[in-house]
Amino acid sequence: MTRRRRSSPDRFADAQADWRAPEAIDDALLGRWQALADSASEPNIFYEPALLMPAIRHCRGDDDLTLFLLWEGAPDKSALIGMMPVSRSWRYRRWPFLHVANWKYANAFLGSPLVAPGAEQAFWAALIEAVQRRFWGGFLHIQGLPLDGPLAKGLRKAGYATGRRHDVVQVRPRAFILAEGRDADSYYRNAVRSKKRKELRRQRARLEELGTLTEHRWSDEEGLERWIEEFLALEAAGWKGGAGTALGSASGSAAFFREAMTGAAARGQLLRQGLRLDGRPIAMLVTLRSGEGAFSFKTAFDEALARYSPGVQLQLMNLQNLGDPTLAWIDSCAAQDHPMIDHIWRERRPIGGVSIALCWRGRRLYFSAVRTAETWQQRLKQMRSKKGSSR
Repeated sequence: MTRRRRSSPDRFADAQADWRAPEAIDDALLGRWQALADSASEPNIFYEPALLMPAIRHCRGDDDLTLFLLWEGAPDKSALIGMMPVSRSWRYRRWPFLHVANWKYANAFLGSPLVAPGAEQAFWAALIEAVQRRFWGGFLHIQGLPLDGPLAKGLRKAGYATGRRHDVVQVRPRAFILAEGRDADSYYRNAVRSKKRKELRRQRARLEELGTLTEHRWSDEEGLERWIEEFLALEAAGWKGGAGTALGSASGSAAFFREAMTGAAARGQLLRQGLRLDGRPIAMLVTLRSGEGAFSFKTAFDEALARYSPGVQLQLMNLQNLGDPTLAWIDSCAAQDHPMIDHIWRERRPIGGVSIALCWRGRRLYFSAVRTAETWQQRLKQMRSKKGSSR
């Protein structure tokens, strides 16, 4: 007798949820966690051990943090099929609304959980049930979620299946680029108008007149320690240093960066690129690989040379990665309407927030109050925008 293959929802009928304090993470869990990250339906380097563990150690602060784990069967005795760091907070956007959310540390540019392919709906259903059993958090908010992938689709299915209201509350298109072996020169010509390309060639020529300009690229651990310190110094010398937002502006973020870069390099997930003028770094770019994708994590350039656009020149060098047959896409990690990257990278990836109502009457009323406040704020913003444009 042939055994019928179970459909995706049925495949995970025996899945068990588990909560794990950061202090209880051991080597066995780290191994299963990394195996999940390597095969996740949507890669997210910011929730892989190489970055999340340093973030927990150096960037956690007073955050009430725990890991939500979903196992295919018994906890610690079966495959890990879902993982997301969870935190409870009294602050939601600008309001004092208690809620539960995925934890996004200061230098995490994506909040999608790590989930095994096919387990997306099961993961969200298990998370919603586990959260409402463990916390009185008012509602569940998922921030930094790609809205066009299997995770968002699974969340919608779980919401409909459980009768939970689930509202997309923020959408921010982010510069994104599909690689898939594309020709970098053709992409550049199609993305950037000829007048701008001519200006960039002129700036490159002027930059080369100042000294010996060299391009550098490392995907191993060669000279890593020195490179990290050079990056921290270059970033701190610019506007981020003046604003106190550079990685080196706080001991915690600097320690996070050093440890995260070392860990990513050890796993072959770190790509370092840069431009040097007479041996001195004038533009540096950190790219992190995860699965079939990559994330442009951090960049810095010498602002004294801003007239020559060294940061843009480095991005043109970065386009050469499009020809890598193992690379399907690159996420810019940039803010919406970024003045530089948006003019080079033409694709967009919708990143948003989704708020999910929890059961019980008090929570549903609470959620409705939060959504009403958001709706009125958005309407007021639109009214002010129309009023300003009519002047």
